[in-house]
Amino acid sequence: MSTTRKRVYVAGHRGLVGSAIVRALAAQSDVTVITRTRAELDLLNEHAVADFFASERPDIVYLAAARVGGIMANSTMPVEFLVENLKIQNNVISCAYKHNAQKLMFLGSSCIYPKDCAQPIKEEYLLTGPLEPTNEPYAIAKIAGITLCNAYRHEYGANFISVMPTNMYGPNDNFDLQTSHVLPALMRKIHTAKVNGSDSVVIWGSGKPRREFLYSDDLASACVYLMDHYDGPDILNIGTGSDVSILELARLIADIVEYDGEIVFDSTKPDGTFRKLLDVSKLAATGWRHTVELREGVSRVYDSADKSGWN
Repeated sequence: MSTTRKRVYVAGHRGLVGSAIVRALAAQSDVTVITRTRAELDLLNEHAVADFFASERPDIVYLAAARVGGIMANSTMPVEFLVENLKIQNNVISCAYKHNAQKLMFLGSSCIYPKDCAQPIKEEYLLTGPLEPTNEPYAIAKIAGITLCNAYRHEYGANFISVMPTNMYGPNDNFDLQTSHVLPALMRKIHTAKVNGSDSVVIWGSGKPRREFLYSDDLASACVYLMDHYDGPDILNIGTGSDVSILELARLIADIVEYDGEIVFDSTKPDGTFRKLLDVSKLAATGWRHTVELREGVSRVYDSADKSGWN
């Protein structure tokens, strides 16, 4: 099942996930990593993507490029989240096949699963119920990507696999309050409250929803590992197998930031899905497990983040 790595294209190499995969691949002596910035290669442009694959001929493809964002971004830009992600993955997946890539990994998201899934979420729960409305367009795009990979596998025998990471955080995260996910958004808000001497910090929602968080370098480790050890048709969840409430996360971040003000929740704002804990037993059966626990990972991110524009 091992794949000989030669020319490896990481789509989305500047993002949270893609940059971590590039770091992980740097330890591989038999790899030439291929990257392109958005300015160099517009993945929304079918002809540009086709020209790139024709000239570079990557053997291995990690599809980590996507239009991503938190509840606010998903709620206000549903067209962009659906259309742009469909275009990106259709272009890359189809060109990978046409230009004879040996293997492709499509990175999905835990939001593909129904809103009211039994917990923890098993891979077979996909398409068994309605999606969470706040990120439905993004989730539908990701489900389409999974389906396309399986279609290429079924019709043409392509070795295309799909993995479903849980909520990610780590170096190169997005701290823009308009588009970021919950962990970096909380970190910036709480840091700003501390710097400004605020007595309290207001956070969206009730604080009751629970989320699972995986450090990005752990995800990259799992992705590189699975490229060597997994060729199956079924999607695989990637996570830690444990979760925390948003209130617990906020308190953890406040402790690391050393902020002692009050944490106030605005329950008029949406919570999103109440719980998204992935069942990672299939991943564990392959022999992989995460190594970075939440407190350690959050401390790493906070210590290394450029906070100059956070106030």
